[in-house]
Amino acid sequence: MSDMALPPADRVAVELLTVRDFVRYAVSRFNRAGLVHGHGAVTAYDEAVFLVLETLKLPVDQLEPYLDARLMPGERHALAEIINLRVTSRKPAAYLTKRTYIQGVPFYIDERVIVPRSFIGELLFGELFGGEQDFTLVDDVTDVESVLDLCTGSGCLAILAASIFPLATVDAVDLSPDALEVAKINVADHGLEDRVKLYHGDLFKPLKGKKYDLIISNPPYVDAEAMENLPPEYQAEPTMALVGGGADGMDIVHRILKEAPKYLTNDGGLLVEVGTGRAALEEAYPDADFLWLETELSFGEVFWITRQQLLTL
Repeated sequence: MSDMALPPADRVAVELLTVRDFVRYAVSRFNRAGLVHGHGAVTAYDEAVFLVLETLKLPVDQLEPYLDARLMPGERHALAEIINLRVTSRKPAAYLTKRTYIQGVPFYIDERVIVPRSFIGELLFGELFGGEQDFTLVDDVTDVESVLDLCTGSGCLAILAASIFPLATVDAVDLSPDALEVAKINVADHGLEDRVKLYHGDLFKPLKGKKYDLIISNPPYVDAEAMENLPPEYQAEPTMALVGGGADGMDIVHRILKEAPKYLTNDGGLLVEVGTGRAALEEAYPDADFLWLETELSFGEVFWITRQQLLTL
């Protein structure tokens, strides 16, 4: 059988030989197909590098040493297949590899949960928590003894919080039993069963009487109009992990703001990601002292507010 008579994936596996070849090929395929990127990678190139390195079980942050490595036939076939699947299925790459990374920390992912991509991960690792700059949200990370992660999904933020706040116990809540099964895998993978406790329930309902020094949340916040226009990559995710409720998507955020003071210690604070909801929140709470935070790729999508400030809403 000639090479041209082979199935497309097999022909690619014959013709492409190196990591560089497959990264270039993937970028071309992704661009031609008009794929949407935003599940851990923001460009076709970034996603191609992730997909190739993760499939080969190579460090996803170390492309250069492997660029011109010649690949074995089985490796070439696996890459051809997964690149083709990314294009034909339009599923996020993390669902295909069952792996994603936040701040370099690996997490198991499958279609039972939203692909984690919260700006809160970057903020937790930044100078606002235990940093040496003049302004911090938490001066000493060892002062934080209890953390709550609402709408935990895969459990990634709860796990990151456990690493940032070494003396804290972390509770994580989600309404989806399926999501909690994935979170359970990640908690076990990171050896945190004794520090991260998972709860099934609607926001604060399973936590009666508990108090936290810090509450973090990346809740559903997609509004009705945006839901109608989601590209296939986002439609592949669980709908309940996206829909925030109400015309502006802020229904769940309103509930968190209303109930949080009862679950925060006197000096506690609330850190919440709201996507494009800033204008809606500022209109709803014109006198609120929201502190809008900046990350490398965002400004005004995450707010901080203390318990004392919440009591004035």
